[in-house]
Amino acid sequence: MAVTDGAPPHLSEPAAAASRPASGPRAAPARRQAQATKRKRQPSSEAAPAKRRNETSSLPAKKTAAKETQRAFKGKAQKVFSRKKTSASASERNQEQKACVKTSSLFKNNPEIPELHRPVVKQVQEKVFSSDAFHELDLHPHLISTINTVLNISNMTSVQKQSIPVLLEGRDALVRSQTGSGKTLAYCIPVVQSLQAMKTKIQRGDGPYALVLVPTRELALQSFDTFQKLLKPFTWIVPGVLMGGEKRKSEKARLRKGINILISTPGRLVDHIKSTKNIHFNRIRWLVLDEADRILDLGFEKTITVILNAINAESQERQNVLLSATLTEGVTRLADISLHNPVSISVPDESLCQFDLEDRDIFEDCDLQTSEELDGFAIPEGLEQYVALVPSKLRLVSLAAFLLQKCQFETDQKVIVFFSSCELVEFHYHLFLQTLLSGSGAPAPGQPPSACTLLRFLRLHGNMDQEERTAVFQEFSRARTGVLFCTDVAARGLDLPQVTWIVQYNAPSSPAEYIHRIGRTARIGCHGSSLLVLAPSEAEYVNSLASHKINVSEIKMEDILSVLTRDDCFKGNQWGSQKSQAVGPQEIRERATVLQTVFEDYVHSSEGTVSWAKRALQSFIRAYATYPRELKHIFHIRLLHLGHVAKSFGLRDAPKNLSVSTVKKRKASVKRPDLRKKTPRRRLAEMLQSEYSSGLEAGVAKVKKLKKPGAPGGQPHSAV
Repeated sequence: MAVTDGAPPHLSEPAAAASRPASGPRAAPARRQAQATKRKRQPSSEAAPAKRRNETSSLPAKKTAAKETQRAFKGKAQKVFSRKKTSASASERNQEQKACVKTSSLFKNNPEIPELHRPVVKQVQEKVFSSDAFHELDLHPHLISTINTVLNISNMTSVQKQSIPVLLEGRDALVRSQTGSGKTLAYCIPVVQSLQAMKTKIQRGDGPYALVLVPTRELALQSFDTFQKLLKPFTWIVPGVLMGGEKRKSEKARLRKGINILISTPGRLVDHIKSTKNIHFNRIRWLVLDEADRILDLGFEKTITVILNAINAESQERQNVLLSATLTEGVTRLADISLHNPVSISVPDESLCQFDLEDRDIFEDCDLQTSEELDGFAIPEGLEQYVALVPSKLRLVSLAAFLLQKCQFETDQKVIVFFSSCELVEFHYHLFLQTLLSGSGAPAPGQPPSACTLLRFLRLHGNMDQEERTAVFQEFSRARTGVLFCTDVAARGLDLPQVTWIVQYNAPSSPAEYIHRIGRTARIGCHGSSLLVLAPSEAEYVNSLASHKINVSEIKMEDILSVLTRDDCFKGNQWGSQKSQAVGPQEIRERATVLQTVFEDYVHSSEGTVSWAKRALQSFIRAYATYPRELKHIFHIRLLHLGHVAKSFGLRDAPKNLSVSTVKKRKASVKRPDLRKKTPRRRLAEMLQSEYSSGLEAGVAKVKKLKKPGAPGGQPHSAV
């Protein structure tokens, strides 16, 4: 016993055992007891040898391994496992890490996607082309040659066939025809023909002979470009454009030199009428209002009145033309005050209103507003229309997957995506620019994306500088492929060549706006497609479209997301390099989650990007609250789950971190009578401040739910 106690404490257990003489059988129990006591008293810094450690760790087997794994994944999993392991342990680690990723957060607690019962209606389709050629008209030979060689057009469209002879006769006209049917040339050709044929040759200093009013700057540039091409043989006639965003001083200089065909937006023209002395209308012979319904939609009714009064004060005799793809009550009211004994030209109504050129002077023979209600809107024949029902949480990844499919795996695709506000355009443009263009996973914060020829993103909205807007418009017009994020500033009249897809990410506020958006594709007899993205609660909007004889087919969300399985960068590199055996729904969900994680990582990479995403969300909420009364049963803010909507802006649904919801709920339960008296604006502000935890917790109904027993912590359903 003395020998045992006298062993040096720094010796290992085998060495101490070897130095002890063997005692009898009776000494063995005492010796074992002393060794056990000594092991208990050993300092924690002195670890047992590797061999002994492995032997002792293998005794408990499954229980010890289970506890270690559980502790590891509750804490820091990466520090528990060493990098040098066998392939079997690596696969086990990947599976366990895979289980830790919230792969189901995108697909849990989503509303059920309803079955889409689409009533089959017969769409109104007008005949776009006619067999008549331009050389059959009584036009100047040089003008015919320019149309054939410069514009590469030989035959007229149906609206041109009906409009040009009437306008050459000097009659006022109200022209209604589908988008992309050639309405711009329908008035440009008669204007150029009449001005070049004047007996007294036009001088530049005479001022404007023709005034063309258009709603947007891009449409003004496009109309100006059309006039420039037609005026190549007639160099003495000078076109010019006035629009917001340009320098007033340079515009005044151009007006002082002289402009014979003046294309302008209404607001800028009124500005010059009030402030520029050298603008006069005493020689006006033509007044054209292109996209007249949109001019009125933008609130230019008073502005148009000011312009009409200024023109009438100087010139009474002129020819007036109103053109639009849709007719509204405001347009017919404007026609009453600006047109004199007008001719009604409406291509879709040819079957209902049969009249020859000689009989067109009777405007009342064809009630255009009634015929619109009967026939609905004219749809281009080559246009295929689709709708996809997508839950709010999956909207962002679905849009990204759709754009990836069109731009990466299909050739010659040119896409326009419509949003409801400028902030939404900016958010999605910069988000996709910083993530999808990186080529593999999420880029480091601040790291510029690598160049990718397959994806090209552009943006266009009203808050951009005019110089940048013009550059973007021209670049997208010349491009063969690309994606343009825009507001409704690009929805009217723009002729953007070779656009193959129109995506309406936010539903338009009216069927007429829907028609104008999809009219950017399938123009002049070409083929194109459109996709409308709706939430499950907005499915009834399809019936609203059907009531205007608009047919849409359904695309399943799973079919859109399945394209992610074709791109290895969404395979989940952080889960290992295991190849999936078969592509199934779970694989699609996992890859969609990887893509959503890329977006969320970028949004949460800094406080600035988080606040930027919140501002975009607030802009979406404000736009959602502006749907007209007749659509409020479909698009109502109370139908939104703000927690799910926040997910579509890359915001992680963490109510406890983003708001003091429990404190607010306690206060709400105490001040219950005050909640009933809150104005709708205050209630909306409270929903925005609550940071989208449940989506609808600002109402009195939610306060009642909080008082029900059995709800832990007073919380309603989870946001995810």
